Amino acid sequence: MLTAYLPHSGQAMADCLMQREGLLTKDWSYDYGVVWRGMEMLYALAGNQKYFDYVRNALDSMVDADGRIAGYRREAYNLDYLNNGRQIIFLYQLTGEEKYQKAAALLRSQLDDQPRTSDGGFWHKQVYPFQMWLDGQHMAVPFYLQYEAAFGPKEAAQNDAANQLISVYRHTLNPETGLPCHGWDEKKQQVWADPATGRSAHAWGRGVGWYMVALADSLELLPKTNIHYRQVLEIFKTLSAKLLSVRQDGVWLQVLDCPGRTGNYAESSASCLIAYALLKGVRLGLLPESCGKEAQKSFESIQRHFVGRMKNGEWFVAKCCQGAGLGGSSGRDGSFDYYVSENVNSRDLKATGAYIQAACEEQLYREQAGDGHLRRE
Repeated sequence: MLTAYLPHSGQAMADCLMQREGLLTKDWSYDYGVVWRGMEMLYALAGNQKYFDYVRNALDSMVDADGRIAGYRREAYNLDYLNNGRQIIFLYQLTGEEKYQKAAALLRSQLDDQPRTSDGGFWHKQVYPFQMWLDGQHMAVPFYLQYEAAFGPKEAAQNDAANQLISVYRHTLNPETGLPCHGWDEKKQQVWADPATGRSAHAWGRGVGWYMVALADSLELLPKTNIHYRQVLEIFKTLSAKLLSVRQDGVWLQVLDCPGRTGNYAESSASCLIAYALLKGVRLGLLPESCGKEAQKSFESIQRHFVGRMKNGEWFVAKCCQGAGLGGSSGRDGSFDYYVSENVNSRDLKATGAYIQAACEEQLYREQAGDGHLRRE
């Protein structure tokens, strides 16, 4: 792993990923959107056409002239499917091509019929009835708000989007730890659900990371005049402070609420997502400058813990949990032992894409902090 700070590492990591993976076209998979979002940010930062082309060429192979999307199944009511919609909107705004508008509208229409809990929260998927997961906030809410900003806006939809963030926090927050747990079952029937609260048992690192990115990105898109804006902002501030207090050597663990427990480990995707959210929060003036300095230290710790280079020059991100969920298959019981038993790998799209995003935000932080242009609320 790195022993010194590597500047502009987002571009180096992106270039290696493009060479290693080629275009991401195998399936309509949410982790593609994590990578594409990083490429979108690099394009905005550096203006290098190859990053724009990488996103466009992949999506052009999946979106036809009528806006139909290969691999997308609306009837699955899967929030994961909406994550990639942000890059479809991005392409429409830069090209004006009608097929992208149609594809974005198709994805947006899913939310009109998405099954909900009794208080209006989106089910994570049709196959996970009455369940809200932190993951789904990242997949759906920023897309929801970005769509309204691009093609609306409708105040009721913005209220609905903000309420998702508030509702999941209310239902998953463990008051004893100050951290949100991975999921909540309204019916309190799942094997992983507490019979009294419906919460899962632990704060899974990447799940909290997904939620932090959802908060940061949504606060950028939600009008400050919205009736829920201040409440979402307070959640973001509170959780940001809490997460800074639970770091281990500058980074975050696979299971955040079990520090020191045998088998727990520093996990790259969670660390990158949280660092991104903190750095963005400072850049937007939502968090104090002291938070930015700490987040910058965390980014340097991320490089030290997780970023490596092969003899052939290839950069990679190590120590990423391959996947974790609740229910749906054998053993996914939300226990500590379950989370630390999942496979850990390197070169994972989720960790690599999250790293590129965090690197872009870190670069923006350094540039703006150096110029004294950081905005404060």
